[in-house]
Amino acid sequence: MYRRGKAAGVILGAVLMAATSIRGEAAGLGESLSEGIATNFDQTTNTEEETKATAEVVWTGTPLEGYVNIGIANVEDNLNIRSEADTESKLVGKLRKDSACEILGTEGEWAHILSGEVEGYVKAEYLYTGDEAVNLAFQLGQTVAKVDTDALYVRMEPTTEADFWTMVPRGEELAVIEEQGDWIKVDIDGEEGYVAAEYVNVTSELKTALTITEALYGEGVTDVRIAICEFAKQYVGNRYVWGGTSLTKGADCSGFTMSVYRNFGVSLPHSSRAQAGCGTKISVSEAKPGDLIFYGNGRSINHVAMCIGNGQVVHASNSRTGIIISNMYYRSPVSAARIIND
Repeated sequence: MYRRGKAAGVILGAVLMAATSIRGEAAGLGESLSEGIATNFDQTTNTEEETKATAEVVWTGTPLEGYVNIGIANVEDNLNIRSEADTESKLVGKLRKDSACEILGTEGEWAHILSGEVEGYVKAEYLYTGDEAVNLAFQLGQTVAKVDTDALYVRMEPTTEADFWTMVPRGEELAVIEEQGDWIKVDIDGEEGYVAAEYVNVTSELKTALTITEALYGEGVTDVRIAICEFAKQYVGNRYVWGGTSLTKGADCSGFTMSVYRNFGVSLPHSSRAQAGCGTKISVSEAKPGDLIFYGNGRSINHVAMCIGNGQVVHASNSRTGIIISNMYYRSPVSAARIIND
């Protein structure tokens, strides 16, 4: 597990190991992360193999783990990722502000990058690179707990005697608020809960690109449902703002769904609990693209998302992640509602 307070010691130890076997590229590392860790090995003069080997040792257990030539988005909102080094080529993803990527190469004014599941091209002028990117990465690393069991209870208190208010599947990443020994305090859609530390891996990670792909809607889905979902998905990457209803400047979960449906002439209340009473109640298994999915905390409904097909939802999650696409079962849904009948 990575601990921010121990980062310098961890890296110094790693560097000492690297120095004995990789020609001492990292031997001059300063004791402070802010001094610029990347300056201690030269990515331009070392061979590709030497650079990768050094990076693997030096960055292990830090936000930079897995990166060799890191870039970080230097934009106010999102940086478009294109399929080719051409502004007319297909949009394949969005690199959010402060998100990281591996720079695979350059073509003129374009950088060829890989970020998360997205590979493509961005304008190189909008990336922090080199020492600046490395130092920034340590400031931006977010501590997450990745679930390492088939299903994990999120409890209301740090004890197995406490009630649980949802379950999360293997591989889901939860924002860590605080590590409390045998328990981890986490944030799910703005709500606090506790998970057993033995069933998660805590790491510090950087945000990566968001994919933009067409949802698989299936047979019989009407054009209006597809239009609603495509409209909603174009705001992925935008901010979460509690009490907000703006798709561009920030919305909370019910503000997001309310504003999406308002664009199609449907009026919804600004409350997830109230929206659960709108339209026709359906089972979660019956949900089609455009239907609303509701989640609770054991006491009441506290979050709403929109089904977009292919087992996914789009929702305004929390201030850390903003508007995102998630697996529909990233936590246990409690009900669903059909707002349009077609």
